[in-house]
This record gives sequence, C-alpha cells and structure tokens, in this order.
Amino acid sequence: MLDEMHEECGVFGIIGHENAANMCYYGLHCLQHRGQEAAGIMTTNGERMFIHKGEGLVTEVFNNDKLKSLEGNAAIGHVRYSTAGGGGILNVQPFLFKTLNGSMGICHNGNLVNANVLKMELEEKGSIFSSSSDTEVLGHLLKRSKGRMIDRICTSLDRLDGAFAFLILIEDRLYAARDRYGLRPLSIGVMSDGAYVFTSETCALDIVGAKFIRDVEPGEIVRIKDEQMLSMKYTSKNITNKICAMEYIYFSRPDSNIDGINVHTSRKLAGKMLYQESPVEADVVIGVPDSSISAAIGYSEESGIPYEMGLIKNKYVGRTFIQPTQQMREQGVRMKLSAVSSIVKDKRVVMIDDSIVRGTTSKRIVRLLKEAGAKEVHVRIASPAIRFPCFYGVDTSTLEELISHHLNNDELCKYIEADSLAFISEEGLEQSIHTSGLCLSCFNGDYATPLYDSFDRANKDGK
Repeated sequence: MLDEMHEECGVFGIIGHENAANMCYYGLHCLQHRGQEAAGIMTTNGERMFIHKGEGLVTEVFNNDKLKSLEGNAAIGHVRYSTAGGGGILNVQPFLFKTLNGSMGICHNGNLVNANVLKMELEEKGSIFSSSSDTEVLGHLLKRSKGRMIDRICTSLDRLDGAFAFLILIEDRLYAARDRYGLRPLSIGVMSDGAYVFTSETCALDIVGAKFIRDVEPGEIVRIKDEQMLSMKYTSKNITNKICAMEYIYFSRPDSNIDGINVHTSRKLAGKMLYQESPVEADVVIGVPDSSISAAIGYSEESGIPYEMGLIKNKYVGRTFIQPTQQMREQGVRMKLSAVSSIVKDKRVVMIDDSIVRGTTSKRIVRLLKEAGAKEVHVRIASPAIRFPCFYGVDTSTLEELISHHLNNDELCKYIEADSLAFISEEGLEQSIHTSGLCLSCFNGDYATPLYDSFDRANKDGK
C-alpha cells in the first residue's frame, strides 16, 4: 500500500550459463516485488565486464538489444528501493570497480549499520566515494586488503556489521556471502547444465529451472570457480540465525521458501493463530491484497467465517500514483484498491492486513469498506505492532513515521476508524513460522546487532 514498508532490494547471480544475462533478467523479474525503483545487470565473458543499469522496472530498464550487449556466462543483478544512501542513478547497482589488477562487480541486499564509521576511516586514508550507498564500502575495503581474493573478501566482510547478502563477480568467478546474523536471505540453486544460481528468494530458482540446493548460511562465503563450489566461514564471531520476520510477513513471495520455511504456509498459520488470539463475530473475512491473502485464508479456516474477495487490487496502476502529496495519496488508494459492495454491504467484515506502519492507508481502507456499505470493520494484523525503526534494509528508519510508537492499541483503533483492532503476538508469530530464530527488532526493539550511530540518526531525523 501507499504507506507500506519497502525492502531495500533483491539480488540474483548465475555462473556457467551461456545466456547468463537473459537468465539474470528472468530472475530479477521474479524478484521485482523486492524493488521497483531501479535495476541493473553485470556480466563477464572471462576477460571483460559488461554492465547496464537504470531507474525503473526490470522491463523498462532492459530490452533485447541491451541484453545482447551483456556478453558472458556469468552475471549478477539487482533490483532496489532506496533506503540507506537514497535514490538516484549513482546508487543503482551492481557497482563496477576497475583497478589495474582487473575489474569487479558488487551488489548487495540489506544495510550496513557501521557504514558511516567505515566510510570515515576509509576517507581519512584517501578513499573517495562516488555514491552514497553503503554497498560501495566493501569495494574500498577489498582494495585495501592483501592476499588471495577470497582472503581479502573474508577480511573485508568480517569488518562489516549489519544485514547483507552480497554477490561479487570477478572475471572468472562468483562469490556469495550472507551476514553473520542471517538477517537477509540468500539461496543456492543449480541448473541441469551445471550452472550455479544465487538468489534472494527461491521463487527465482523456479523461473530459470534451477533446483534448490541449500541456503547460504549466516557468516558463510561461497565461491564458484571452474564449475566447483568452495564454502567457508568468513568469521567466527557472533554467528546466529536471526532471519528478518518481515521476510515471512510481507516482503517475500508466497511461493518462496525462506530458510526452509514456505512463506504462504507461515502466513496462513499466522492467520489461524490470529483468530485464536483475537476472535470476533463477523459475517465475512477479507484480505488486503496481495500479501495478506494467505493470512486471511487462515483466519477464515480457523474461524469458520467465509473468506471473500472484498477488496480488488488494480495491478496496472504502477508507481506513478505513489506520490508525496496528501491529495495524490488519497487518490492513489482509490486507484489501487476497490471495495466490492455486493460482498461487504450490510456485513460485519474482518479485514486482515500484514502490518500497520504509518496508519494512513489502514484508515483509508476502513473508510473505503464502510462507504461500500460494511456495517462493521474489525481489523486484524498478522504481525505484532511495529514500534521501532529497522536499520537492516527496510525504509522505516525513524521513530516519527511509526504510528504504533506513538499510539496504543485503543488510540490506533480510533485513528483508523475501525470497530476493533488486534495484532498477532510475538509468540503467535514465532509459532506460525515454526522458529524462534527471528529478528523481531521492529516490534520489540531488541536489535540483533550493535547500532553504532543508527538510532541517534533515527531520533534526530524523526524530530
């Protein structure tokens, strides 16, 4: 929705395929939901690097001619929203680094919480940054490290703190690495011709016909060279498994498996748990499309209340209507969503949504349903209340924009004009995902990493 969370980006890499650029294009298209601001692909033919990137959707940035110009059997690609560093063409990835010893490409999903600390150190030593993205830090660290390439990468990664899934492309090899906390997902697949694939979500493996092998483990680096896979830990400190809970709640596609757990199944179980915790008498259950549909089905099945398509999403609005002005935001909700009057009129409606961030969209949807004739609208949220900023690659980096940080449940219910409001508990969420290895920091403020200057900047920006 218009005030929803956005995950920073998605990454896709492939090596050992004669049409690497095309496969990367298909993979990025499958990951488009993770970033709609910009896209880029870099390839190598073993001797030279080729790159094309731009602002817009994958289909807007690339065409057949552009893909044909990207030669080689290895590629890395990226789709993004802007969070750390902001937007603009200079921050579009992958980044190409050229040195006397050869070229290197890097792309990154996540956010480095110690990026400013490292940038200050690197600038004092003479580094000059060409973008405001924290991804560029790794390139400078690599250049200043010594030894074999894999040793240089390990040394550099060990200095990074925060959430990341990195892909690093060199002329004859591809590296993939995941942060030591496992905050951001990264999966490995293999194609029938032996090509290896890395992706933020397993749904992209399906589109290129790759078979899932396993996830990259927290604190692990994987190298593919000469059709052989080498794996090692780049660090031995603070290795945990704290996958971001929002991957299951909102970011990932329902057909993806994150750390071995299917997203649709976890959302459906969350809907069932939500009814167990917060039942209500009603006539119909509806979900806010698209990421809340699975939870709505679960709530319906557990409660016995019929599930209906009470809200219809217009999939062809595009990004044009995501505008900063209040008038355009109001118009944008009506352009994106329509209430089905014949479904909700004179009915007590349970409206399931995945989260409430700023609250304005929830209010507009409740109004939309009541204007369509709903007698009551009971809002049920398949995540706990978001009360704290995220510093790991999600665009909720200030306290000011989080309505649940300022309002309690009763106040928020009144604000969105609902007849009742309830969130799933943290315990209920963990049971629905069948794991206790989750980062819940945006709900409880228990951050997986040191925050360095992140929280100070969030408070300052939020004033």
